[in-house]
Amino acid sequence: MQATSLAAELLTQFKRQIQSLELEPSVGGCFELRAGDELIYSKLATGEFPEERKMVAEIGKRLRQKVA
Repeated sequence: MQATSLAAELLTQFKRQIQSLELEPSVGGCFELRAGDELIYSKLATGEFPEERKMVAEIGKRLRQKVA
């Protein structure tokens, strides 16, 4: 549920900049956020789901860097 909420927020904020977005169902609480080949966040490493606003900010930062 949290992953779909984050995906919806990313698409709302950056619908014109995001080329693709993939959600892959898994078991065991795995959640990773990647931009291209770059791993931005891993729930497996931290043990907790990230704050949505922080992840939106991280994606926004990377999209702005890509444009610059």
